[in-house]
Amino acid sequence: MIERCGAHLGTIGKVFGDLFLMLTLVGCVLMLFANLAWLSQLFNYVRLRRAGLAREHEQLAHPLPETDLPHVVLQIPSFNEGAMVERAIANAMNLDWPKDRLHVQICDDSTDDTTEIARAAAARAVAQGFDVAVFHRDDRQGFKAGSLQAALKQTSHEYFVILDVDYVSPPDFVRRCMAVLLSDPNLAFVQARPDHLNARTNILTRAQALMLDYHYAVEQARRSWSGEVVPFNGTCGVWRRKAIELGGGWRGETLSEDWELSYHTSLKGMRGVVITTVTAAGELPRDLRSWVPQQKRWAKGMGQVSWQMLPRVFGDHGLSSQERFAAIAPLLQWFFATVFTATYLLAIPAMVLNPSHALLLGLTVYSGLLTTWSVILAMMWVANRATGRGLTLWRFLLDVWPVPYLIMYVSWLQFWSVPAIIMGRKAIFVRTPKRGSSALVS
Repeated sequence: MIERCGAHLGTIGKVFGDLFLMLTLVGCVLMLFANLAWLSQLFNYVRLRRAGLAREHEQLAHPLPETDLPHVVLQIPSFNEGAMVERAIANAMNLDWPKDRLHVQICDDSTDDTTEIARAAAARAVAQGFDVAVFHRDDRQGFKAGSLQAALKQTSHEYFVILDVDYVSPPDFVRRCMAVLLSDPNLAFVQARPDHLNARTNILTRAQALMLDYHYAVEQARRSWSGEVVPFNGTCGVWRRKAIELGGGWRGETLSEDWELSYHTSLKGMRGVVITTVTAAGELPRDLRSWVPQQKRWAKGMGQVSWQMLPRVFGDHGLSSQERFAAIAPLLQWFFATVFTATYLLAIPAMVLNPSHALLLGLTVYSGLLTTWSVILAMMWVANRATGRGLTLWRFLLDVWPVPYLIMYVSWLQFWSVPAIIMGRKAIFVRTPKRGSSALVS
């Protein structure tokens, strides 16, 4: 009996060992394709960069005539931001746009004294001739998306600037973005490049800056220059009302209302563009206690949008094969992140249950990991050059070494979010804590 049980266990162990071995090898192959895709993106960025930047300069070279400046609504989402909302209103008052055509909406869902601070700051701005209104909701239905949509319904104007409360923009920010948006009636939105107020604060902010610079300055720019779908980044952009309504409005179905609306709009035939030479700077989380909730929200939101939109993109018969692939590519990043984590988790039992293959499998997994980190290093270096930060190689290496560990953690979060996404569990939009110090410098 004992021998028979042992034989059964051995058979079961072999079956699972073979299964884990196969899945690990499949994961390694998929990661190889992901690395090749990233290298292809870098190559295309370098190939398109000169023409793309030249086109940006051409679009920005023709300022709008003063008589043609339309009414613009600046929406500033706010939730328990405290005194930071005062800085956001002061920034709005500093914009180079006619007072009678600039309308500021504080889209406030606060449950603390932020609302009163905002109302007091808004009253002072109104006394100076500015149109600043605080729209406060008693509930957070739809979270940021719900707040933006509720405020949008309070006005009939056609253009909406979205700036998160911690972002500080240059005075000509709206003028430059609007010049690009008005140059093409088929543009849904113009995405400027989010920058960082406190990139040099500590090792965490320096690593985040490199990671985000790659996404904002390289990845998004390449998509825009290639004519692909550009997901909106939630801030530092100008939207056309027609596009928002065409995409079904701001929705709270996912935690990534920016990506969600971008895809709904793109499937209706309108697109967004990125202007990398126009920036506005916001605050990076300074510690892991602030960074982790933000990454959990981003991981869950990106997964929700991917799970929701992939079937729609595949099923849209109005898209060509090239357009369909370009639309799918950003969504697949969530899939590859989950595959990355699953592969290296499965490798452990695969090696334990297949000791005869352990060395070869271990070398394969290690080689894949080393290749991935090498590609990531190249991506971060290109981002450093693209933003013009000019870090020396030594300074760059000091800043970049935490990036692989942060990416591994983000991949784990995306992997861990899969069951909740598939089962459609609702999630709470957790605000990223901000300090808002006026002493922050880039």
